[in-house]
Amino acid sequence: MDIIVENLTKKYGSQKAVDDISFRVNTGEVLGFLGPNGAGKTTTMKALTTFLDPEAGEINIGSYNTRRNPEQIKKHIGYLPENNPLYEEMPVVDYLWYTAELYGIPKSKIRGRILEMVHTCGLEGEKHKNIGQLSKGYQQRVGLAQALIHDPEVLIFDEPTAGLDPNQIIEIRELIKKIGREKTVILSSHILAEVEATCDRIMIINKGKIVADGTSQDLRKQAQGKEVLQVTIEDGDKNAIFQGLQSLKPVQAVDFLSGKPNGFEVQSVPEKSARRDIFKLCVDKGWTLTEMAVFETKLEDIFRELTMN
Repeated sequence: MDIIVENLTKKYGSQKAVDDISFRVNTGEVLGFLGPNGAGKTTTMKALTTFLDPEAGEINIGSYNTRRNPEQIKKHIGYLPENNPLYEEMPVVDYLWYTAELYGIPKSKIRGRILEMVHTCGLEGEKHKNIGQLSKGYQQRVGLAQALIHDPEVLIFDEPTAGLDPNQIIEIRELIKKIGREKTVILSSHILAEVEATCDRIMIINKGKIVADGTSQDLRKQAQGKEVLQVTIEDGDKNAIFQGLQSLKPVQAVDFLSGKPNGFEVQSVPEKSARRDIFKLCVDKGWTLTEMAVFETKLEDIFRELTMN
């Protein structure tokens, strides 16, 4: 099922938590919804899951509209909210049976679905324990199992690895990637590494507005605009090398690298690469080019630049 959001706006008092945003998520795509705390991620997810009504805009999930068909949409969505509300006094199997009945799964199929979820979410050794006895990681697995038990086409996960240790985070990421191959998934997080490791596409929201949308490579290209090279050139006078690099047409700026006596930072003109020209310059001058590497713009830098204002 595709998700289509058009001009979504939600206010709390006079403040716009979500400000006229539009986007689409295609079937089989895992979208990472990234932003600082208070950016509007959770509000958008609650609107998608029909937990709140927006002031304006339309949300269509498949052929259903959140205003006109909320009950139908709930049947096709699996939702894991940030706080993962669970009945801790219930055994895992009993809780999954209860949620299966809430979702309207026929009784003849419930046992089979529970067994499948226990296997898919790695709960074999924990299925007869009370939920309150489980670690945070296994409680998250129970939350995923309840979101998946009715086999929804759309999965919406709000901060699914919050509070987990590093090993648990990796396990949950792999599980989400596995179950997301045939479904439409939106995963919200403020952890950059998690989004990059799990998602096909990244959308950054800040102060209720979408400020970036694309793959991590797309975002890096947009943020860079200019190629920045780290170059080490030997067997020549340092100042002569500096001037030679400055004279190249595709070069916009040159700087000395601190801590590297023969190192230079070379910034290319937008949409141009200076690599071939640098190599040719060294050949012509008899200099030895011992290093030429592209500085990679980190996702952290892009995120900071887009959300600091």
